[in-house]
Amino acid sequence: MNDAQLLTLTPEIKDQLRKSSQDHKFTHGHALILCGPTGHTGAARLAARGALRVGAGLVSVATPHEALAENAAHLTAIMLTEVDTPEALTATLMDARITALCVGPAFGIARAGAFLPAVLAANRPTVIDADALTTLASLGFDAVHPACVLTPHAGEFKRLFPDIAANIDAAAITGAPHSKIDATRAAAKRAGCTVLLKGAETVIASADGRAVTHGAVGGRAAPWLATAGAGDVLAGMIAGLLARGFTPQDAAQTGAYLHVEAARVVGAGLIAEDLPDAVPHVFRALGL
Repeated sequence: MNDAQLLTLTPEIKDQLRKSSQDHKFTHGHALILCGPTGHTGAARLAARGALRVGAGLVSVATPHEALAENAAHLTAIMLTEVDTPEALTATLMDARITALCVGPAFGIARAGAFLPAVLAANRPTVIDADALTTLASLGFDAVHPACVLTPHAGEFKRLFPDIAANIDAAAITGAPHSKIDATRAAAKRAGCTVLLKGAETVIASADGRAVTHGAVGGRAAPWLATAGAGDVLAGMIAGLLARGFTPQDAAQTGAYLHVEAARVVGAGLIAEDLPDAVPHVFRALGL
């Protein structure tokens, strides 16, 4: 089945992106971005800026003690909370006002192995990206819940779903009717959550079979997104939308759309740091 919809922003999604003059910061949630060790903190900060720019009311970086000063030197509107152990994370998440999580960007595979069970046990809307995806490939999907969004690129997808990825490769050689859409749907059903398979032609699918394609090609091509950190920003944008109360499928779709539109605003020479700061231009163009 290749009957996936093409991604557009519906009037309902635009309404959900708007903010009311009666709102306060907690109206739009609190995203917590888990940070890797010192020397590997930039990815979490990129994700955090993405989350804040798409409208999360508050964003915090959960940083190990060793990286506290490193993060503090770069952050102002984004808050810091010290989290050194999975137990400390569980204690932090006693605060029900934290409405979404993001784990994986430059987090470290061993660290992800220690923290991911606690992240999933919190049962909050969660973006699982980068190193956390590699860890998930070995842990399996038993603890994954429907409020998760997995954001693999092609290589990570192969590690998570080797047999499903093999079907895509075989189809490319033999012409068999098995598409990237079929594969993403199958992966979402197996994982029991939303899966966003990144690429110039991104596919976003939910466990119920709903699927959307998003092509950054032709008039919407954004080749300058092939730069370090761009995926971290996307993960953060999706987390920010989850924090605001978007469903996992809608958060993934809207994040993918805004991510490309921000890249198109910047154009040639884009680096990942540019993407969050281009979001206000995108919002103005959308009439928000």
